[in-house]
Amino acid sequence: MLELKNICSGYGKLDVLKGISASFEKGELTSIIGVNGCGKSTLLKTVVGILSHREGNILVDGGDISTMDRNEVAKRISYLPQGKSTPDMTVRQMVLHGRFPYLKYPRRYGKEDRIVAEGIITELGLADNAEAALSSLSGGRRQIAYIAMALAQNTDYILLDEPTTYLDISHQLSLMKMLKRLSLSGKGIITVMHDLPMAFSFSDKIVIINNGEIVYQGAPENIYNSELIKAIFGISIKRIAGEYSYDLRGKFDYV
Repeated sequence: MLELKNICSGYGKLDVLKGISASFEKGELTSIIGVNGCGKSTLLKTVVGILSHREGNILVDGGDISTMDRNEVAKRISYLPQGKSTPDMTVRQMVLHGRFPYLKYPRRYGKEDRIVAEGIITELGLADNAEAALSSLSGGRRQIAYIAMALAQNTDYILLDEPTTYLDISHQLSLMKMLKRLSLSGKGIITVMHDLPMAFSFSDKIVIINNGEIVYQGAPENIYNSELIKAIFGISIKRIAGEYSYDLRGKFDYV
């Protein structure tokens, strides 16, 4: 389990997160939702140590992250930020990069690293693109390559910040189905989402952050009928035959 206990963190003297406490289980897909600037990305950055926390504790499988070096954390938690640059490398090189925490002096990939990388490249259907430059791939294929790198890192928890941004609806659905399969295989998937119906449709758990505080964490169906979504986001969602979508009735006036 990945646990946050009374976490306060932010930028400089400004606390964005104010006493956050949450838990994330292996084998679950959790979506973190909230309006822009509420602290979603800050939470992920704090978990992996990009931002330090002023108060509280972060525990992974019972161990306090503050007592671990960066390599040890990288063997437990992988992180894919939003707005990633596209490095000048091939898909295979990118996936191998996920093995970096396991490299020993003189920092050269060994046989095991290459076996792991090739297995994941095959598993995610990237074999035909293995020698292709990342810059030559579509946004969807490039995102899968980043996921493959995270899998090569062989962590129990994978954190993704807005992974469906800039993808068309077909690639969004394919990516979310992949993340769901990963959670079913035992990984703890924690993803920041802006698309509420997508989050509700695929997640085992929803965490809502508002003004730097968690106002809900639990099953999607338990929050569906509440007024909280409308109060925070100013919009409602509906569910028909198990599928979620935005409820746009009365939202537009036609002249």
